Amino acid sequence: MPVGLLGKKIGMTQVYNDDGVIVPVTVIHAGPCVVTQVRTVDRDGYDAVQLGFGDRPRRLASRAQRGHVAGLSGRRQKERQAAGVEALPRAGCEPKAFVREFRCSDAGHGLEVGQSLAADAVADWKFIDVIGTSKGRGFAGVMKRHNFSGMRATHGVHRVHRHGGSIGQSADPSRVMRGTRMAGRYGGVRVTVRNLKIVRADAENNTLLVEGAVPGPNGGYLVLRHSAKNR
Repeated sequence: MPVGLLGKKIGMTQVYNDDGVIVPVTVIHAGPCVVTQVRTVDRDGYDAVQLGFGDRPRRLASRAQRGHVAGLSGRRQKERQAAGVEALPRAGCEPKAFVREFRCSDAGHGLEVGQSLAADAVADWKFIDVIGTSKGRGFAGVMKRHNFSGMRATHGVHRVHRHGGSIGQSADPSRVMRGTRMAGRYGGVRVTVRNLKIVRADAENNTLLVEGAVPGPNGGYLVLRHSAKNR
């Protein structure tokens, strides 16, 4: 049973459901994902499955990234073999561009290193949680970042129409309270959208149609996992 999938956002479109109603969906290129490592309590202190998605060109991959998925017969590896240290199994694939781990309750969750997961692996799931990085909007003001209404643009008002206004009291408490909403960096953070319904899973084209919007721009990497609240 899969623990999750990795994918890439393609874009949004709309499809008709069985009742003839138009449903907005996000098209996700999910899989194939390769199991690159299986963490165990005895060896690593926790149970998890590590998946990799998307091939990284070898000219851009470091030696550590290439050695993570294939044996390179380096000096240190030969020394460990001579000392009798058992080598970890390798997936035997190309270096992956996007690698993430999924915690699980038991070792391996029935998966083996080198196994490939396609989009139909989560077809039986009805709802999923999608994790991505939101669009970075740079340094933004309070009206864009926090939806402030701003001041009136009428006669008698100074040129402070988009300013944030007062940020605290004067003598007491003589400081700005923690968490005061001000201008600052907006976007570019990890965002989780929960309980998105799976509309269609196409294993042949490795695409997944999810109802609603997901965080991030087109082409951004996504983590898909089983819904934590609605299973």
